[in-house]
Amino acid sequence: MSSTNRTVVVTGIGATTPLGGDAASTWEGLVAGRSGVKPLTQEWAAEQAVRIAAPVAVEPTEVIPRPQARRLDRSAQFALVAAKEAWADAGFETKAGEGADVDPDRLGAVIASGIGGVTTLLDQYDVLKEKGVRRVSPHTVPMLMPNSPSANVGLFVGARAGVHTPVSACASGAEAIGYAIEMIRTGRADVVVAGGTEAAIHPLPIAAFGNMMAMSKNNDDPQGASRPYDVARDGFVLGEGAGVIVLESAEHAARRGARVYAEAVGQGISADSHDIVQPEPEGRGISHALQNLLERTDLDPAEIVHVNAHATSTPAGDIAELKALRKVFGDDTDHIAVSATKSMTGHLLGGAGGVETVATVLALYHRVAPPTINVENIDPEAEANADVVRGEARKLPVDGRIAALNDSFGFGGHNVVLAFRTV
Repeated sequence: MSSTNRTVVVTGIGATTPLGGDAASTWEGLVAGRSGVKPLTQEWAAEQAVRIAAPVAVEPTEVIPRPQARRLDRSAQFALVAAKEAWADAGFETKAGEGADVDPDRLGAVIASGIGGVTTLLDQYDVLKEKGVRRVSPHTVPMLMPNSPSANVGLFVGARAGVHTPVSACASGAEAIGYAIEMIRTGRADVVVAGGTEAAIHPLPIAAFGNMMAMSKNNDDPQGASRPYDVARDGFVLGEGAGVIVLESAEHAARRGARVYAEAVGQGISADSHDIVQPEPEGRGISHALQNLLERTDLDPAEIVHVNAHATSTPAGDIAELKALRKVFGDDTDHIAVSATKSMTGHLLGGAGGVETVATVLALYHRVAPPTINVENIDPEAEANADVVRGEARKLPVDGRIAALNDSFGFGGHNVVLAFRTV
């Protein structure tokens, strides 16, 4: 098919998160302002400086048959759980080529992970050291490879138009969805299953993030530890899970009578080129991503009423993002409701963009912005630059077409902004 500029819509959503085992329970938790952060109870946690995290609320083995789960890294398990929900939610009962109303040659999968099968890699290395060469699982390589989640989702749905795995640290999930939008817009596919996943609650990542002073050490108050925009914020809380959506050309969705959650307007991408882990303090790279989004789409800034912010609860990153919004939109940010849902889910790294896209789409669909919890004493710079939704969820305008942004940024200076709009 020749290059086109087709309208892209969201027709299915799925998630497994610290707030619930599916998209509906996750959304319910977000709107209610519930935290999924808990004390770590594993023996290895006792010697860690960080002893809190946000594990999934429902173990994937309750959804995936155990024989299959044993051959999948935890990150791929999460991706498959979320993809199965999204696929069914979009109205597909079987895989492509076996009855589903989509041509497998026009179906893609793009599932990202920032770290990949790190638990498999580290656990199997322990097996090698403690039990010897012959005890290492023959499934280790297909489990630990970063493209395992995407490959397994592709196998589940029967995707043959392309199966891809962007790896851009904490921007990975959003970059996957942006890539999927372009696959449809340019005519490579009619339907793409896209999102992000991560499973890194393990002694080494916890120790490494903790030693680089990136994570909160507020072990005595787990549910209050992730506090974006609060003056007492001291780092992110590690979460795990996955968020997946089904994207489809508007024509293909209309032909099969699919329900549409929102239009996927497009993406804006940039890089800071500032530091491997620190954000550019004035948000210049983020500003460029926002400007890139506006230049590449027909999005009217006046339509934007909500932002699901990246806001991880770090002193520098939270403010840089808000400065960028103010720089690009000026006083127009006064009518934009900013939510930092990581205050409830923790930071899912490469899975964050997927889960937060689900939240952004549902915020538009229900016209409700989730709250940012734990903001007891808001940073004056945050208050000066944005209207942060605090305390309770806030209703969004009920009339007319509205739009929302999902921001995702990652180590290495990756910046991705996704835009969605009501239909």
